[in-house]
Amino acid sequence: MPGGPLPETRRAGAEPGGLTVRTVAIADPGDLLAGLPDTPVLSWVRQGRGLVGWGEVARITLSAGEDRFTAGEKRLRTLFEGVTCEDQVQVPGTGPVAFGSFTFDPASDGSVLIVPRTVIGRDGTGTAWLTTISDGGEPADRLDQRAAAGDAAAAASGTLRWHDGSLTAPEWAHAVELAVARINSGAVRKVVLARDVFATSAVPIDARVLLRRLAARYPDCYTFAVADLVGATPELLIRKQDREVTALILGGTLPRGARPSEDRALGEALLASAKNTEEHAYAVDSIRDVLAPLCADLDIPERPALVQLANLHHLGTPVRGTLAVERSVLSLADALHPPAAVCGTPAETALELIRELEHLERGRYAGPVGWVDGRGNGEFGIALRCAELSGPRARLFAGCGIVAGSDPVAEVAETEVKFLPMRQSLEG
Repeated sequence: MPGGPLPETRRAGAEPGGLTVRTVAIADPGDLLAGLPDTPVLSWVRQGRGLVGWGEVARITLSAGEDRFTAGEKRLRTLFEGVTCEDQVQVPGTGPVAFGSFTFDPASDGSVLIVPRTVIGRDGTGTAWLTTISDGGEPADRLDQRAAAGDAAAAASGTLRWHDGSLTAPEWAHAVELAVARINSGAVRKVVLARDVFATSAVPIDARVLLRRLAARYPDCYTFAVADLVGATPELLIRKQDREVTALILGGTLPRGARPSEDRALGEALLASAKNTEEHAYAVDSIRDVLAPLCADLDIPERPALVQLANLHHLGTPVRGTLAVERSVLSLADALHPPAAVCGTPAETALELIRELEHLERGRYAGPVGWVDGRGNGEFGIALRCAELSGPRARLFAGCGIVAGSDPVAEVAETEVKFLPMRQSLEG
């Protein structure tokens, strides 16, 4: 596999020795996203459950190359092997934890794993915990150091100016036309094309406010933040708990209706759509092809169901399996990426077409994002409905699966709907 320079591991502390980790049970902390301190934050929260973190004990940065997952896992394992750990809770997400965000394209730099100083977690059973991680220096942050962020910071962005990204909407529609022509020639069966737009504010954009707004408006999505990539993704690439694995495959989209009758009709139309069911079938096949050889048993329904989010209908297929042999969630994410849902079919040909037609650097958009603990358990989604923040500037992304029946005007309209979660969260 092509590599690059070895990944860099940066330890925040100056003193030698391994990490000291302590996890204790705590009373229900309430809203995990409330009161986060005024510092870069980390998040993976859905329906009030998940993990948030802040501070930074170590950061592993990964250069371009198809071995970025393997290299990241190796460095993280080395870091965690020297840990002195007291874990009084012993559930997935306790003990040492790293939040990760990986680039879509193996040829891109920017993949990162971050070990925070403080993690607060809550699972679906009502168990809540606090993990503190130190590197031999001063004790890690405590729970009572959470500062009330409130909506006083609600000027998340102030007045915004919007401008085109790499392609204007008409230029991107032309790229869709070219993709459809390539599909009709038989070169590829499906390709996912993305576009970007930029927002510029008069003040630095506060990621904490965006997270709270996204979680309130899209509670069924995974609200995430890792290294200035912030969003709310509906798509779970892989969850691993010991030998059990689950995923949620999405592919095929229509907007929600303004009235119940209209909404119901749109849902029925999506389920009956040949174009959307074809797009979804490619996504399911790409996940099955990877997981089936790794699992002792694998359950994937034959037909997709309707997944209804606040602003969109999706075709969705849940996946559940039992691993035949132990593998970490990072290893599974490596095997599954890039799925047809964000790349296309066949993947290698689709990736080349993406590089040719998109005229943008996706970075970590559409790459795996989530967390992994010291036992290899964790959750990774696909970084969708997101923005990359840099001071007063935000870069938003949206993409669509293109198949033979795709209409360029309709695909542009779909991207505008997919931009809405981040647009509205930036605007207030």
